[in-house]
Amino acid sequence: MPSSSSSNALSQQPGLATRGIHQDAPLSGPEVAPSISTATTFRHPTPEQIAAAPPGTFGDKWDPSSPSRDIYSRYTQPTLTRAETVLSSIIGRPTVVYPSGIAAFWAALLHVSPQVVAFTPGEGYHGCHTSLEVYRKVRGEDQRIIHLDDEYPTDQKVLVWLETPLNPTGESRSIEAYAKKAHAAGAVLAVDSTFAPPPLQDPFKWGADIVMHSGTKYFGGHSDALIGTLSVKSKEDWLQLWHTRTYTGSNIGSLDAWLLLRSLRTLSVRVTRQASTATALAQWLAALSRSDAGANLDGPGGVVEHVWHTSLQGNARELVGEGKQMSSGPACFAILLKDPVYATHLPHKLKFFVPATSLGGAESLIEQRLVSDPGADPRLVRISVGLEDLDDLKADLIEGFKAVQRGAKL
Repeated sequence: MPSSSSSNALSQQPGLATRGIHQDAPLSGPEVAPSISTATTFRHPTPEQIAAAPPGTFGDKWDPSSPSRDIYSRYTQPTLTRAETVLSSIIGRPTVVYPSGIAAFWAALLHVSPQVVAFTPGEGYHGCHTSLEVYRKVRGEDQRIIHLDDEYPTDQKVLVWLETPLNPTGESRSIEAYAKKAHAAGAVLAVDSTFAPPPLQDPFKWGADIVMHSGTKYFGGHSDALIGTLSVKSKEDWLQLWHTRTYTGSNIGSLDAWLLLRSLRTLSVRVTRQASTATALAQWLAALSRSDAGANLDGPGGVVEHVWHTSLQGNARELVGEGKQMSSGPACFAILLKDPVYATHLPHKLKFFVPATSLGGAESLIEQRLVSDPGADPRLVRISVGLEDLDDLKADLIEGFKAVQRGAKL
């Protein structure tokens, strides 16, 4: 018989890493690794099965968040149900999965149907800006955008869209401050927390009403699945999102749902490692930016002009640490090089950084941001840190910096 202390320990909610592996166990068969269901349609029960089933198994009481049966994959399918079960536990709120981050952003707009969106022009992920332009065309002339730091009107429905940490710089803002401002005006606060997935940040803890993730990044974690997620506070809101997803056809495919479920098993250990390495790398690069041209103390000076990262902000101690908004700085950040030529060639002079867009994968990525975002400074380089060893990434960048300096002199 277990001791009372053991019983208490067992009655507590398991940790995030444990939930990522075991939360969907009741939905599993005898297999250890999750199976994939590729079916789009499922057999109807016989009249005898319906008669013998417990009340609520079929008919109007059927619950799409925990379906007693699957009917058609646009409604539910086994692999997706398992993935949403795990995600809802990890995020701590009911979560709906979409086929991309943009699809999740669009779903948030449809769900809130705001007359006003507080959203900083030219800041954060450019894809959401473009998606919002499309939404405004659909919505019509009565929909307008104001600056995130403007006064929020109290006589209209307002959606405050806060991206933190920011893409591409990895800088953070206070969710609590914007939550207080939004709620005082009766507005809805939605947080794009893509750069800070669990266990780095829980926006709901600090006042968020809706949380979005481009799950392609850290939830997918392997650069092989296109995913978006939207989390809300209540089951009622989840059901509304599910209904809208069903009848807008914004459904994720079976393979991507399975890849997501596979990746959630290692989310905690991946993100923790990536964030730790990135923070150390950003702080080293910041020190290097203070080196004079020609100096070569811990890497060549004269290449890096500026580094952005939450840990380097003036208010970093208010945002990062035990009991703070973030447990650690993000694993993606940006650097400004002294010459656009450096930014053009650096991604192609490296061994362990892949010259590609996106972020959150096991491999480190680097890109001149201008390649993906036409409005970016041509000197801006975004770095997504993967699971490689810190010393190898650092050595790789040192050799890359030397290479672009040599190339510029030719």
